Amino acid sequence: MTRLFNFSAGPAMLPQAVLEKAKQEILDWQGSGMSVMEMSHRGKEFMSIAAKAEADLRKLMAIPDNYKVLFLQGGASSQFAMVPMNLAVTKKSADYFNTGAWSKKAIAEAKRYCDVNVVWSGEEGNFSQTPESSAYTLDPDAAFVHYTPNETIGGVEFPYIPDTGDVPLVADMSSTILSRPLDVSRFGIIYAGAQKNIGPAGLTMVIIREDLIAEPQQGTPSMFQYGIHANNDSMYNTPPTYGMYLAGLVFEWLLEKGGLSAMAETNERKARRLYDAIDNSGFYQNPVELRSRSWMNVPFTLADAELDPVFLKGATEKGLITLKGHRSVGGMRASIYNAMPEAGVDALVEFMQAFEKEHA
Repeated sequence: MTRLFNFSAGPAMLPQAVLEKAKQEILDWQGSGMSVMEMSHRGKEFMSIAAKAEADLRKLMAIPDNYKVLFLQGGASSQFAMVPMNLAVTKKSADYFNTGAWSKKAIAEAKRYCDVNVVWSGEEGNFSQTPESSAYTLDPDAAFVHYTPNETIGGVEFPYIPDTGDVPLVADMSSTILSRPLDVSRFGIIYAGAQKNIGPAGLTMVIIREDLIAEPQQGTPSMFQYGIHANNDSMYNTPPTYGMYLAGLVFEWLLEKGGLSAMAETNERKARRLYDAIDNSGFYQNPVELRSRSWMNVPFTLADAELDPVFLKGATEKGLITLKGHRSVGGMRASIYNAMPEAGVDALVEFMQAFEKEHA
């Protein structure tokens, strides 16, 4: 069997070693006589899987003891509502950065539950940059500050963590989590959909500081209350058990690879290799400001957009798939998450160079 290099923005590639282990265990998990998909989420077998997954994640990210780790459902999009419903209670306004498509969706949803103050927007510049730290003013009385460290669609990434003082900082890290070390203590809440760097679609991870777990807004459904999930160790209802199992295997794989410091070195090399190929070419272009370029999602355009389908067809024939840019942006986009090997980036660069020689 030949594995393709899948540059999808999500669901994305999973490490081959993880898939191979899951294949070995799919019918019988460690002599239990059951697949993980068949286990009771309250049985001792699955409880051990869940406990190990959380312990490995805490080790990987150096999560402080005063943070809860929740394994939920609903995608990062459910967190667009859960965050204001749980945090904007005594304080009714929140600060938001608008740096791209996912920021815009978070802002639109938050407006249902609180007053939103957009402290900075990159919309006029076609979402091609992030703000300088001097370009915005935060409200010291805000319930929280929300930002998207990495915008998957536009390939825009914050090169720093905003300083929010005593106001809780909330981050949608769906596209960047586990790609490098992170000071979790700088954040009030970190949330992420799994389908990029964690595991398969269907699992959502939330890391929340314990003092932020309080009574939510009146009328908040039980499933949208952090306190209920925290008090029940993510077992208030049946969680996405197989997704949690696969995420646990990914955490094991990351630890075996040397942890997030080692992953950061690899990810930086991959990104530099691809950006260098774009910048050293007169045929390809990346629209993002240099300091705001994403390590994870690299959009690029061709000199002649009419060549886009030819490029995509040729790439597919070389085993390089899912390179078409998002419909709202166009062009190409290569998502190079943790599971994308360096050989995949090398193969893409080689194809790009050969394509340019033929069509420039």
